[in-house]
Amino acid sequence: MSDAFDYSNLIATGLPAPAAKWTGFAKYNFIGGHNDPEGIPVEGLVASAERVLKRRGQSLATYNTDGGPLGDIELRQFLADKLQQYRGFTPSVDEILITSGSNHALTLICDSLLNAGDTAIAEEYSYAGMLGRIRGSGAELLGVKLDNEGIRPDSLKSVLEDCRSRDVTPKFLFTIPTIQNPTSTVMPVHRRREILDLTREYGVAVVEDECYADLMWDETWPDSMRAMSRSEHVIHVGSFSKYLSPALRLGYVVAPWQLLSQMLALKNDGGTSALSQMVVADFMREHYDDHVASMNTRLERKRDVLVEAVREAFGDSAKYEIPAGGIYLWLKLPDSVDTLLLERHALAEGVAFNPGSQWSVDPDNARSHLRLCFANPDESTIREGVAKLAQICSREFGLPAT
Repeated sequence: MSDAFDYSNLIATGLPAPAAKWTGFAKYNFIGGHNDPEGIPVEGLVASAERVLKRRGQSLATYNTDGGPLGDIELRQFLADKLQQYRGFTPSVDEILITSGSNHALTLICDSLLNAGDTAIAEEYSYAGMLGRIRGSGAELLGVKLDNEGIRPDSLKSVLEDCRSRDVTPKFLFTIPTIQNPTSTVMPVHRRREILDLTREYGVAVVEDECYADLMWDETWPDSMRAMSRSEHVIHVGSFSKYLSPALRLGYVVAPWQLLSQMLALKNDGGTSALSQMVVADFMREHYDDHVASMNTRLERKRDVLVEAVREAFGDSAKYEIPAGGIYLWLKLPDSVDTLLLERHALAEGVAFNPGSQWSVDPDNARSHLRLCFANPDESTIREGVAKLAQICSREFGLPAT
């Protein structure tokens, strides 16, 4: 007879489905936002850790070190300088809140702004984590159409007009304008201006997620939306996960104190890891340019390998745009392919990818899409994994033809 205590009658109602036990990564791992392991600057981080512990280690005696609840002052100063130089606007250090990854920032934004019954807008294909947070708040989630330049202004205007006709003002538009996730499009400046003007006209805030903005190599960086005139309604979100390390769990949000003060009241974690912040601030002050250039060189090569592998394995059966940066390739397979079913068969044979329906406001619109992350696997694994995926797809759906 087991003495294990049964918690089943104690667990709260209305929770998500329980998590499955982790059994390790798939052999061919194309999921998530994992980074290139060979691109992690281990020696540089070791040196930075030694420096900051000798210089500032005693400040670890308090929850938020000597920087206060907004985060480490040296990291916030690095971000203020970086955003001025590379993203076109100059926040004060008191407008920057350090979070435990950008996921944390997006959660705090949703918790601060959304009530059940509210309305929010997102791109028709978008970050699954944010779509889940909006839905989880009880808010209505509306999608706007995308093209190869990001949000279509005509689609956004149509959605806003419909909301106005129902006397509804959406709380915010969530957009990923620079290396969109999952499509990897880059919104040009003129389109950003149109989106800003429309949202301002209709009284809608903009949540600008720029987690991938550092990872561009085929195009010139456009200014962030927050850098443009009349953009006071933009909340700017970023991360260190995609160009340094996701495991460090560091993100940030730039917003006025009116919003940050509310987010801080909800941020009940005792403070984001102070040592991670201190080490990253020290490393980035000296090595940002060289590190990002090196990372982009590695990622560009892996992108090329993935595109070549998809072309060879899938032929004309797969439609895609070659990304100008980032870590994802967004594939459209023929309508007869259900990538949720394909995922099940692929996982059984060691191939992991993200089905498109998980990244769509309307899951039915992306049943035949899938997202491949090319940052984590090495080049030979990319080639083998794509070939294996094509074999499974051909066996289960008859496409691509063998």
